Amino acid sequence: MSYDRFVDERVLTSRDALNRFQIKIKLVEIDEGARDFSRRFGNRILVRKILLTIKHTETQEVEERELNVEEVEKRMKKERLFSSTNRWVASTDIKNGYVVASKHLDLLADAIALDIVPLG
Repeated sequence: MSYDRFVDERVLTSRDALNRFQIKIKLVEIDEGARDFSRRFGNRILVRKILLTIKHTETQEVEERELNVEEVEKRMKKERLFSSTNRWVASTDIKNGYVVASKHLDLLADAIALDIVPLG
């Protein structure tokens, strides 16, 4: 792999405050037909499904889960009347098919609130 395509693992991995979990998010499905009319944020991609990899640091157990972010957002709007998930991800925040760690909370906010992803 050339140096310009190399992505440091620390850029892709986020952690909880107590360092009990390490999280990586890989894009599985995006909406090809979605158009972002707001040029204020640059080129963005609408995410439909992600593969969530959670590593429990105490036990070294790895858990993988496919998450339909679009369905979680619909469920959240139906049950709670609002949604805090932002499924639009800038193309610069995607490295080798993975979402950078700084954008993980944007994609997982509703799933955490509905206890679909137990990170507590």
